[in-house]
Amino acid sequence: MKLTVLVDNNTLIDRYLLGEPALAIYIEDVNYKILFDVGYSDVFIKNSHKLNIDLYNLDYIVISHSHLDHTWGLESLIRRFTEARYENITFKKPTIITHPKTFLTREFDNYGEIGSMISEEKLSQHFNISLTKEPYWLTENIVYLGQIPRKNSFEKQTPIGSIINPSGNKEIDFVTEDSALAFVSSKGLVVITGCSHSGICNIIEHAKHVCKTENVLDIIGGLHLLEPGQKQITSTIDYFSQLQPAFLHACHCTDMKSKIALSKVVNLQEVGVGMKLEY
Repeated sequence: MKLTVLVDNNTLIDRYLLGEPALAIYIEDVNYKILFDVGYSDVFIKNSHKLNIDLYNLDYIVISHSHLDHTWGLESLIRRFTEARYENITFKKPTIITHPKTFLTREFDNYGEIGSMISEEKLSQHFNISLTKEPYWLTENIVYLGQIPRKNSFEKQTPIGSIINPSGNKEIDFVTEDSALAFVSSKGLVVITGCSHSGICNIIEHAKHVCKTENVLDIIGGLHLLEPGQKQITSTIDYFSQLQPAFLHACHCTDMKSKIALSKVVNLQEVGVGMKLEY
């Protein structure tokens, strides 16, 4: 599997690519091409062009969860495909894989919409869509993990705004749709996360269960450790100390203090737009 970071909060020195507080990762496995999240704007498209990555041949678009920094780039992708039709450019019609709740309306205090700006109905006119709470194997070795069981007590369940459910009623939003990918390599699991609202430790444990292995090689993505409480950060550090992955590529929604704390027990690596990894 080959992985390229198309969007992250950080950029790398001497790489003249664009960053934004969002996430998008391009993945290749055998003959399959996967886009994991689409960032906030068209930055992932601009960076893919500079990196010579062809987004016209995507097989899957996996959306980790609903929030704007992971879904609002869909509008730019629709525009790009529509323009391709006018220019007689051939492209695949990728399948969107995500949780059934991903495209429901989200609101946060007085800020308004923080979820997808495009409805499932509108998206279905442009993409194939497969909504599932269950694990879904994209390739022989890559699985979308589906709804993550939230079993431990230290990764607190903090609501973020509200969600309008299918019956039209407003309820507190615990971001239950939040999911991730796992790749089964010969050296262990590679877990690829968006924001880890489900709890990074819960996600890793579910990946181990789904893939039937205890060995974890790498974790890359947002860990949702933004000023975490003392119990959460201490318990997370204890978990990673016992897990001992070969690498940890923490980015996006992981603050500096959490990275420093994690670096004391695991092999923490820098992440930035344009970074390539191969497993």
